[in-house]
Amino acid sequence: MGVLLVDDEQLVRTGLRAILESEPDLTVVAEAADGAEVPGLVSRHRPDVVLMDVRMPTVDGIRATEHLLSTSEFPPKVVVVTTFENDDYVYDALRAGASGFLLKRARPEEIVAAVRTVLAGDSLLFPAAIRRLAARNAPGTARDALSGARLTEREAEVLRLMASGLSNVEIAERLFLGLQTVKTHVGNVLGKLGARDRTQAVIEAYESGFVSPLDGAGGA
Repeated sequence: MGVLLVDDEQLVRTGLRAILESEPDLTVVAEAADGAEVPGLVSRHRPDVVLMDVRMPTVDGIRATEHLLSTSEFPPKVVVVTTFENDDYVYDALRAGASGFLLKRARPEEIVAAVRTVLAGDSLLFPAAIRRLAARNAPGTARDALSGARLTEREAEVLRLMASGLSNVEIAERLFLGLQTVKTHVGNVLGKLGARDRTQAVIEAYESGFVSPLDGAGGA
């Protein structure tokens, strides 16, 4: 699996490279010091994941993520890298299409797990932190919650469990369904919402008021 590192600090890129390349299945295919370099490097190297610094001097991680995901035919997953998890920039990056975020102080095993989690796509990366960001940023009053999506009752139930942080396996256990059935429901939810991945579906659920970020959660 190929990873592109985008951070204006050489020391951060060096540390991330050392951590990722210690894993036999992960390879750093390229590095960039600014978001402006991302389109060309993605086109040239076709990474599976981009670890994107959220704050950079010329083109920041939010604009770089928006541009990448709107212009690439087969865009990679984007994980924004940040110093503070409650940074409003992080929520903006998630709304722009990032699949999750990673703290610069994360332990090596957490960094590796984050890359693998977004690639697998069957669970939410740091759901509790995403929920806290949504509580700070999502509208205070519910709108007509996803009325145009025409979710079935089961799909709506699956979306709520996704938003609570449950993985596909955990949802299957909770609803007494087969794993493949859950994957089908998740795929239907993503399709009806026009969501690129699980994170985008959950953000839409929060933004619409369909799910309250203040509700109790099953994930961490």
